[in-house]
This record gives sequence, structure tokens and C-alpha cells, in this order.
Amino acid sequence: MHATAVILSGSRALTLENVALTSPEPADLVVEITHSGISTGTEKLFWTGQMPPFPGMGYPLVPGYESVGEVVEAGSETTFKTGDRVFVPGANCYQDARGLFGGASRRLVTAADRVTKVDAGLGAEGALLALAATARHAMAGLDKRPPDLIVGHGVLGRLLARMTIAAGAPAPTVWEIDANRVPGATGYTVLNPERDERRDYRSIYDASGNGDLLNTLIGRIAKGGEIVLAGFYTDPISFAFPPAFMKEARMRIAAEWTRDDLLATRQLIEAGALSLDGLITHRANASEAAEAYETAFADPACLKMILDWKGHA
Repeated sequence: MHATAVILSGSRALTLENVALTSPEPADLVVEITHSGISTGTEKLFWTGQMPPFPGMGYPLVPGYESVGEVVEAGSETTFKTGDRVFVPGANCYQDARGLFGGASRRLVTAADRVTKVDAGLGAEGALLALAATARHAMAGLDKRPPDLIVGHGVLGRLLARMTIAAGAPAPTVWEIDANRVPGATGYTVLNPERDERRDYRSIYDASGNGDLLNTLIGRIAKGGEIVLAGFYTDPISFAFPPAFMKEARMRIAAEWTRDDLLATRQLIEAGALSLDGLITHRANASEAAEAYETAFADPACLKMILDWKGHA
């Protein structure tokens, strides 16, 4: 079995190639991907060669962990059936490339317990399920306070704001310095931090990935306030101790989503409590993958780029 996939063979070396897939087992699914998203966080780090080393890393690799498609073959030990629409958080099914994260492919083989069934009417927006689950993971659980300030009005920042409102919490303030990203707020305020004089935020969620902001954020919290690092940070993070000491600041790192987050997020979407509308700003045919990745990483107006795989073998 073969499929067309995005291959990242090194820093800024991205092509579309025909790859061999591993044979499916009885507990596996074969999925035809219709849409896959491009992550401007982790995937950009692989594309630029800036990703810190960790187990499983290496080139060549198939990127992508935001894919949605249809089951075309269901193993005998699965509960899925042909035609089911599913979200796929990547796959490791390539004979000559690493599946890290393995979702940017027209067809893939994956263990059935890794995918999540989604509404048949959910189109390209289904690829956003992982980001929505990431927002939910940062907020949900015991002793977690929803944000009253969110830093960054990208897709994750918008989802954090929407998730906050869906939870019934007061609408947060969102900081954004790029004029291209200010529009699109519904039910909350987006402003430049220079226009914000508040210094008593109880919970600040940083979705910018800019670790250099930490001292600024410490200066904006109330005593005992919390800063949640919800982005991905490649450089060592440091801060001045005296201001943090005076504020008795608390800091928390939000890791990646779990399956429970994914299922809970799907329920919110299906119930109409959480909308994914307006988050996809750019779309491209998979044949234009190289240009699409460039746009996703270089154009500040691009919130989320989606590759359309329909029509590829």
C-alpha cells in the first residue's frame, strides 16, 4: 500500500512524495485523509531545524498531527466501520520515513484506539480538534482557574477565550500586538498590552510561545496569581526572582491534550457550546504543500493553514 505524503527531509526541505505504508493489523484502521492542518508551533520548529532533540526525532519525517478523514478499511478487532469520519492525531505507518507526527498524508494506517469519531458534517474544521483539546487541557481539572488574561490571539488564544466563555466564566481580556490578528473576537476584548493598565490579573494564560514575556506577565498578576505557559518554548525560560517573590507568583505548564480532553471537546462542539468557525484563514491543495508551509510559517495573517487532500492518490 502506498500514499502521497508530505516529507520533511531536513531543515526547510519539504516535498510531496509517494511513500510505502505498513500493512494494517486487525486492530488498525486505514483512513483516507481529506484535510490536515499545519501547526505553526511544533511543525515550524521541525521545518526550521530548531526543535530541541527528543526521543523519536529525526529526518526524513512525515509531519502533521491535525488530520481528519474517512475510514476506508476497518480491522476485525475495531468498532469502526467504513465511511466513519474520524479525527487522526498522526500515525507511524511509513516504511521509509518517521511518523513524527505522521498525519500529513493522503492515506494512513493507524491503531483504532488513537482516532476519534467526529460528526460526518464536520469538514476541514475537524482538523482543529487537537488545538481545541489543547485549550481544554490547559483549563480543565482540579485547582485550575480559567484565564482572565490570554496573551496571543492566534488559534490557541481564540480557543482559550471561547472555552472560557463556554465554561460560563467571565469573558477574558486578550493581548495582541499584531494588527492582523486583532479582529475576530466574539464576546471578549482584544487590545494591545500598552493600552492595558490592569495589574491584578488572577490567571494569565500565555499562548504566544514567547518566554521573554514572563517578567512582564509577573508584573501584571495579583498577589498569589498564576501564569500558565500554554505555548511551546524552545529557549530556556528565566525570570527575575524578587518581583515573583513579592507577588508569590505561581507558574504552571500545560502539556499536550489527553484522550479525555479530546472526547470532552468533541461533546462541546457537538452540543454547540464551542464553535470552530472563523479559525481557518488559509487553504491549499496538498499539491501546493511546499508553498502552503511557507505561508503558514511566514505570513502573520495566516492563523491556520489547511491542506486539502481530496483528489490525491
